[in-house]
Amino acid sequence: MKKWLIILSRIEIALLFLVIIAGSVVRMTDSGMGCPDWPKCFGHLIPPTERAQLDWQPNTQFHKNQIIIVNEALYTAVEAFTTSEVYQAENWAKYTKHDYALFNPLHTWIEYINRLLGALAGLPMLALFFISLSFVRKDWRYFALAAAGLFMLGFEAWLGKLVVDGNLIPGSITIHMLGALILVAIMLVFNGLASREDIKPVLHTKRFLSLMLIALVFTLLQITLGTQVRELVDGLHQSGVERSEWMGQMDIFFYIHRSFSILILALNIYLWWTNRKDNMGYWQWNWVITLLGLEVLLGIILAYFDLPKFAQPLHLLLAAVIFAFQLHAIIHLALKGQVSPLKA
Repeated sequence: MKKWLIILSRIEIALLFLVIIAGSVVRMTDSGMGCPDWPKCFGHLIPPTERAQLDWQPNTQFHKNQIIIVNEALYTAVEAFTTSEVYQAENWAKYTKHDYALFNPLHTWIEYINRLLGALAGLPMLALFFISLSFVRKDWRYFALAAAGLFMLGFEAWLGKLVVDGNLIPGSITIHMLGALILVAIMLVFNGLASREDIKPVLHTKRFLSLMLIALVFTLLQITLGTQVRELVDGLHQSGVERSEWMGQMDIFFYIHRSFSILILALNIYLWWTNRKDNMGYWQWNWVITLLGLEVLLGIILAYFDLPKFAQPLHLLLAAVIFAFQLHAIIHLALKGQVSPLKA
């Protein structure tokens, strides 16, 4: 039974990263309002593929809460009914949560796939919750982590609803991203506990542990700064500012984000070098330093080539993966760490 805890937690981690990349693609393509309602999409379980499906039609059956677009506004069916030959306004209620009433099939399906991945991520988490019930007496931490993960998934779904209802409220998108990272952290701890018998011992000193924790916090701060920069870019785009002019209108968050990356790179290089020099056993730092190099390269491309769309989701994904490897190293230490014979 324990092997299923390992397998399902790994599947969950993979799905969470798919959700993160899907969410980034949603932002990159401005598809956040591709589905103007939640949890359905234009009132459908499977969204429309063409604009005509959102028009009022005579002698047509509409189900309750199905959405149509009339005079550039959204209207929902008050009840399930079949239309007559003439449009009757009393059968429809204007959608009042926001006034966004555009239909773009590409945006709709990008957002829909994002939601599907989020729903799919709930399945292994739900399975972990029920399986962990059988481990409560042996190790209550499995159940506590699975319950926390299930709660966070529900919170993320609820926050996603608020984001849509508020037409992409500034700030809520950053919280949405941090919530996804908390989910990744919960599952990494869960997986570490379940597979701790297979983990090889590592060495540590007080100084090395402290610097690892600082590096992790710095990465979280950098991701938060990055999402704030992204929200500024979204605002410039919505205001009609040309892409070539975006870099000239960056605020203080961008310059802090850019300068902070130098400190983060230096700290992680030091940790990688110390780990290698003293043979401490953290394989994760090889990945961290490689991914950081790619991350810096993407940052340069974003800054000097007018924020190309392809680089944006990759930049965020790499940051999330770096966070995961740093946390995994700390979990590794917590489970199998041994004090180094070297001075702390």
